[in-house]
Order: sequence, then C-alpha cells, then structure tokens
Amino acid sequence: MDFNVKKLASGAGVFFTRAVQFTEEKLGQAEKTELDPHLENLITRADCTKNWTEKILRQTEVLLQPNPSARIEEFIYDKLDKKLPSRTTNAELLGQYMLEAANEFGSGTPYGSTLITVGEYQKRLGGAERELLQTSAATFLTPLRNFLEGDWRTISKERRLLENRRLDLDICKARLKKAKQAEAKAAAAPDFQETRPRNYVLSASASALLSEEVDKAEHELRVAQTEFDRQAEVTRLLLEGISSTHLNHLRCLQDFAEAQATYYAQCHHYMQDLQRELNKCANAVSALHMTAVCPDPVSSAFLSGPSSPGATVSSSSSQKPSTLAMEQTQLPVTGTRKAKVLYDYDAHDASELSLLADELITVYTVPGMDPDWLIGERGNEKGKVPVTYLELLS
Repeated sequence: MDFNVKKLASGAGVFFTRAVQFTEEKLGQAEKTELDPHLENLITRADCTKNWTEKILRQTEVLLQPNPSARIEEFIYDKLDKKLPSRTTNAELLGQYMLEAANEFGSGTPYGSTLITVGEYQKRLGGAERELLQTSAATFLTPLRNFLEGDWRTISKERRLLENRRLDLDICKARLKKAKQAEAKAAAAPDFQETRPRNYVLSASASALLSEEVDKAEHELRVAQTEFDRQAEVTRLLLEGISSTHLNHLRCLQDFAEAQATYYAQCHHYMQDLQRELNKCANAVSALHMTAVCPDPVSSAFLSGPSSPGATVSSSSSQKPSTLAMEQTQLPVTGTRKAKVLYDYDAHDASELSLLADELITVYTVPGMDPDWLIGERGNEKGKVPVTYLELLS
C-alpha cells in the first residue's frame, strides 16, 4: 500500500509539473520545443483524415438507414458484440401489405391482381435494398469504423505520449536554464566566508552543490531528449501509415459505388419489368371493356378506315345497318389533337396502332371509350393507342 501511495504521489507530481509547463507555454511565459515541420504536416493530415472519415461514416449511415432508432439499435448491438436480428425493409413490408390486401379484395379482380403484381416487385426491390445494406456495411462502413476505433486510437495514444515527452523535455530545459543561472549568479556574487583577516574564500560546498545541480539537470535533459526523439520517430511512422489508410479507403469507396450501381441497376430492371406487366394488365382490361362497349363488327368497320369508292358503289341494302352504325359512331368524335409519342409501343392486336418514340400523331376519342386509350392516326394508319405513352400538345 505504501508503494502505491508513493507511486500515486509521484504521478501526481509529474502531472502537476506538466500542467504548469503547459499553462506557462499558453501564456507565453515558457519556451516550447517545436516539432519537425514534416511531423507537423503529418499530424495535420491525420487530423483531417480522422475528421472527414467521421463525417463520411456518419452520413453514409444516415443514407443507408434514415431511421435514427434503427441506427441506435445497430450501434448498441455492435457495442455488445451481438448479431443484429434481421429487419424487414420498408419496400418488403409494403409488398407484404399489398399481397394481404389482394387476398382481401380478391386476386381475380383487376385491382387485386395488380396489387399482387406490384407487391411482388416491391418485395424484390426490398431484397435488393437488403443486399445493398449488407454489402455496404461489410465493404465500406466496417473498414471506416475499424480505422476510427483501431488505428486512430493507437495514433492518438502515441501523440499524447509524444506531447508528454515534449513537456518533460521543456521542463528539463527550463530546469537546466535555472540551474545555470543560479551558478552564474553565485559566481558573479559569491558567498564569502571570512577565514583570515582581509581574505575571503568562496564556499566550496555551495559551489559543489550548484555544479552538481547543473550536472543532474544536464543528465535529465539528455534522457528527456532521447525519449522525445524515440517517441517522435514512433509517432512519425504511425502517421506515415495514413497513406496506406487512404489507399484502403479508396478501394472501399470503389466497392461501395459498385454496390450502389448494382442496386440501382436491379431497381431499374425490376421497374421496367413491372411496367411491362402493368401494361399487359391494362391492355387486357381495356380489351374486355372495348368488347363490351363496341361489338366486333362495328369496331372492325371503324378501325379498318374508309372503304374504297368501288366498294361504296357496290354496297347493297343488306349493309346499310352496319354503315349507319359506323356513321353514328363517327359523328360524335371529339376534336383532334396532336400528340408526341414518349416511348415505343408494339400493338398487341389489329385494333391497336404501333408507336415510335418522339413521332407526332393525331389523336381523338369517341364516346364510350376507355379513358386510358385514344384513337391515333398516322397517315393512312389508324388504331388504339395508350394515353400513358403520349404527351398531348396544345
């Protein structure tokens, strides 16, 4: 117990001496040993690396997991060194809700079947998001955390030790300076003792004591300088390793960008497939609706275009009802408008008109038509076209 008390007292004394030296340096009352310029540049570069790594890591976590509660949960599990339980992504949860709603509404209804289609693709999007989160955590977030919690802590520890060695060195310099000043002062105004009449002799004991104090201060300075140089070299080697850290982070950044590219490519592919599925569903529903509104003979007569002059002259009285029906269908046609085609469209049957992106066509509608479709004309060609593929021009 006595040894521990002495050690504690000694440590407290060293700490107090360093604190006094540090305070005097800040107040400009004591000299400070400057570090090597190369070492100063390495320290500045390391601090910059640490600060930006923290910011990038924090913002990447926010990007991948916007929910702060989920981030706190992940942090706690990481500190407890426990495996984080699997969490359903928002897209997967949305897809599950859509599938359950489809079961309630009936999977055979148009709305129910569409919910099933969209729900399945939402679950696929959620799976792609889960893969992005796992890949990003393994290839990007973990290396950044390892640097901050491993390498940087080692560097910080050695830098604190270097600062203590510098303070000890400056304390020894100040102590030697005071000892030499005291010796010089004693030599200039010695303490005389009268040993014989009119003869004064310098006290040998005082001179020896001052000389011993100077020698002791010089020895302590040499030891402090050696320890400082050794610690400066260790710190320099660690700080030079920041270049390797940058190369490692560069590879991690490339892996993260590749993971993002894969994720967005998958999402784009899924959404294109979903659009095709939805277009098929819309075409099927529209075909059923058009069949219910317009019988096939009238629709065929209307979409086949105007008849040839010879056929008009040779028409018999048996064809008059069809002609009258067609004329009645054509009479209430709305005003025609120009439309720009946004995407390519392939006709699914003879009643539809194929489209090419960026071409201009004339469109109009007729009473009883599905609002999602228009009649399109391009020269002598005519047929149904989906409204979602068009941009109506004024």
